[in-house]
Amino acid sequence: MSTTLAAPDATTAASLTPTAWRLGYAGLLPFAFGALLVWLVREDAHPYVALALSAYGAVIVSFLGGIHWGLAFRHAEPPTRLLVWGVVPSTVAWLAVMMPPSAGLVILGAMLAACYAVDRRLYAEEGVAHWLTLRFRLSAGARLCCFIGAAGS
Repeated sequence: MSTTLAAPDATTAASLTPTAWRLGYAGLLPFAFGALLVWLVREDAHPYVALALSAYGAVIVSFLGGIHWGLAFRHAEPPTRLLVWGVVPSTVAWLAVMMPPSAGLVILGAMLAACYAVDRRLYAEEGVAHWLTLRFRLSAGARLCCFIGAAGS
């Protein structure tokens, strides 16, 4: 299977509920708001806004890893690849959130891309590829906000 970052076929996403789409896009609001605020707030508030954006990015990257543990729970004998990959994003996110936001947000943006690349393969293997259209769009938006936030830090 290809691990390129191209968008999957949108027709497979039709099976997702409107609630999944709405909540997914709502999850982009803290990214967008944080990336905007990094550029707009006073200098004394900037570290708090940058940390908030970094922390939210770390939470989301950790969540993406946790999905793999949920997929592993469906198996009588969980595949090692799901369990191992499930902890990689949270470990990288933890390191990134402790870094200055100018570097940590770049790492989080790159990790969002890496998570999507891995999910392109593993979601198909696990029978949940219909989530990939939404995942692509959300990851692209979140990545963009992380990079915009890093540029403003």
